[in-house]
Amino acid sequence: MKTRKQILITFEGGEGSGKTTQSKLLAIYLKQKGFDVLVLREPGGCPITEKIRNILLSPDNFKLTSLSELFLYEASRAQLTAEIILPALEAGKIVICDRFTDATIAYQGWGRKLPTAQIEMLNDLACYNLKPAITFYLDIDPQEGLKRAKGLADKPYGLAGDRIEAQNLTFHKNVRNGYLDLCKQYRQRIKQIAADKNIDEIQKIIQAYTDETLAQIEG
Repeated sequence: MKTRKQILITFEGGEGSGKTTQSKLLAIYLKQKGFDVLVLREPGGCPITEKIRNILLSPDNFKLTSLSELFLYEASRAQLTAEIILPALEAGKIVICDRFTDATIAYQGWGRKLPTAQIEMLNDLACYNLKPAITFYLDIDPQEGLKRAKGLADKPYGLAGDRIEAQNLTFHKNVRNGYLDLCKQYRQRIKQIAADKNIDEIQKIIQAYTDETLAQIEG
């Protein structure tokens, strides 16, 4: 396996955008090129954070306040970063994470209307100031994305979706606006890709951006 500088690649997008599929495909591509790759998801990724994930996504927890939700996401991130991500990066692995700090800005900042300045501070604290080398944002119309997400055969929470998917359309539109704003702020890091393209076509775009980023990092 090849070893290298610490590289974190993140995937972002609204519900049903296909980011999970694309992150797994990129991992396969990089492994075929000889890299040691670890794929994770937020919230989740280790036993403690998977328990937090269940709290956050279960529709039974509809009384969870926006601030409590934010702190749970940050707690999950802090644990995952310390226990899994940083050791993996130190070991020379490329880490691919399905959602990271940008998701908190989009969902809890723009979606829940919590102050983004404070969220950014909490993000930095929770992830030990770790920054992705590149982020792929898969953009999809929220209404279409929700149809996709709720149509998956393996939905653990039924047709209504999880607690986040069950939010109203206005919430999901606000989340998308948050992501689009982040794309404008961080043009160099965040690559916006239309999620309505063919899966293989999207993956080729992602692979090209990834190869370019790795070449720049390696100098």
